Amino acid sequence: MENKAPVCCFTGHRPEKLPWGADERDERCIKLKQELACHLEGLYLAGCRRFLCGMARGCDLYFAEAVLELREAHGDVILEAALPCDTQADNWRESEQRRYEHLLAESDEVTFVAHRYSPGCMQRRNRYMVDSSDILLAVFNGTGGGTMQTILYAKRRGLQVLTIEI
Repeated sequence: MENKAPVCCFTGHRPEKLPWGADERDERCIKLKQELACHLEGLYLAGCRRFLCGMARGCDLYFAEAVLELREAHGDVILEAALPCDTQADNWRESEQRRYEHLLAESDEVTFVAHRYSPGCMQRRNRYMVDSSDILLAVFNGTGGGTMQTILYAKRRGLQVLTIEI
């Protein structure tokens, strides 16, 4: 029986739930990005080559950027952007939209769970990622919301859950 390489997906908070908000120069944010890079290197060494990201503002974008850095060091890394709908970034600030578009352009694959926004499309995106993965890497502050729901769903599905607490 052939062993398939494990797949890792990600969940984490948007800036509104981060102690530093959108200030990525904050030492806590810098430390988090370093932790993400360390976890990704460890996952790579454990056989992960495919990484799925929902591409939301905040931690998702940190994760996507860290995966792209990992890909520079290891050319066999694949980043799949799993989008809830094609209008996800329409109401973001222009600088965030540029960052998002750049990350989409650098992604190896882009998957749309739905093309138009609808209630529940974010949750369907999160479930798609969990259902397509073996490992969930999460940045979590203990509060309710989409990140917590994704962690709980991943645990019910039997995924290994790695949590970076903030």
